[in-house]
Amino acid sequence: MKNEHSNFDRRQFIRKSSLVALGTSSLFALPNTTMAYPQTTQDEINIIGPKKGFSPQIGTLVSMMDWMRMVILHPVKEMSIEDLDYLVDDRANSIGAMLWHLAATERFYQIHTFEGKNWGDWSEEDKLKWSTASALGEEARKVIKGNDINFYLKKLKDVRDVTLKEFAKRDDKWLMTVDKEWPWGPTNNYCKWFHVCEHESNHNGQFKFIKSRLPSENK
Repeated sequence: MKNEHSNFDRRQFIRKSSLVALGTSSLFALPNTTMAYPQTTQDEINIIGPKKGFSPQIGTLVSMMDWMRMVILHPVKEMSIEDLDYLVDDRANSIGAMLWHLAATERFYQIHTFEGKNWGDWSEEDKLKWSTASALGEEARKVIKGNDINFYLKKLKDVRDVTLKEFAKRDDKWLMTVDKEWPWGPTNNYCKWFHVCEHESNHNGQFKFIKSRLPSENK
């Protein structure tokens, strides 16, 4: 279990634990998505490395998170409510639900790494606000719909603002701190937060696939 060949499914872990308490042209188009990541300007977005206001390694992580946020929002930034609610089939998740899901994942990692709480030890307020989006599936299909893109962008921004504020209080020693009890095996805060970033890349592929199947894209 505690090696690179572990059968432990990280995304399944997020999904199950929440119940206790997702073309190159899009990569290089730089949309005006200032709302989503206030720390990085258009001129800086492709510069991966330290950032003013953060320790060197945390700043580098922030630059990667900013770049990935730009990429995931590019294919969805002008979608209608109907597009955001669209389900490819009766087992699919909508893009809107997955955007909320990304904010929920980041919020849960905030609680775990910044507040020092065990995974799943969420307040009732956080469970109510985030657990359905974190778990996705049938309940999310029922209740997460009818919202415009700004609704989801605000959730992503509000959560990211907290992450940046908390990162600014910490140093590289904190980032490198190893959790020996984490289910994947010994894992430092850097890996946990890099997972928040690569988790968005996973859903970026889903966004592009769903967009290619939208009725509005195939008229």
